[in-house]
Amino acid sequence: MAADTKKYDAPVAKSGGKFPYPFRAGWALLLLAINFLVAAFYFHIIE
Repeated sequence: MAADTKKYDAPVAKSGGKFPYPFRAGWALLLLAINFLVAAFYFHIIE
């Protein structure tokens, strides 16, 4: 019964099913792709 009185019982914020950080995730994926590209050059996977 006590759980019904809590207004915010979720461990993460609810944002209506939308991913909360699309801008930050986009930059993270871009930087990760650049990192893999540099690693491929470094290990001579691509020349």
